[in-house]
Amino acid sequence: QVQLVESGGGLVQAGGSLRLSCAASGRTFSSYDLGWFRQAPGKEREFVASISGTGSSTYYRDSVKGRFTISRDNAQKTVYLQMNSLKAGDTAVYYCAAARTGVYDYWGPGTQVTVSS
Repeated sequence: QVQLVESGGGLVQAGGSLRLSCAASGRTFSSYDLGWFRQAPGKEREFVASISGTGSSTYYRDSVKGRFTISRDNAQKTVYLQMNSLKAGDTAVYYCAAARTGVYDYWGPGTQVTVSS
C-alpha cells in the first residue's frame, strides 16, 4: 500500500508559480505511476499530469502543457508538480494519486491552490 500527503499549496497571484509536493510511504514507490488531479468548486475532478514509475514518460492535460512540469524523486519517495504562469482557472484542490495497474487506487487528502486575478 501507499500513503500520500500533498503540500505546497497556497494563495498566489495570476502569473505566479507554486511547487506542489507529494510525499509517499511504502517500500515499492518506484513501481507506481503517479498522477496529479484537481477539483474546482462545483466541478468534477480532472486529470492534470502523470509520470511513469521510472520517470521516463509524462503526460499533461492540454491546458497546462508548457506551464506545469511533473517530476519524481524515487529515492525521496516524492512527486512534484511545478506550476508556472498560473491562471485563475487553475484554482482548485490538487490531489496526488498512485496507480500500480493502471487504476489510481491511492489518493492523498489534497492541497488547496488559489490563484487571484
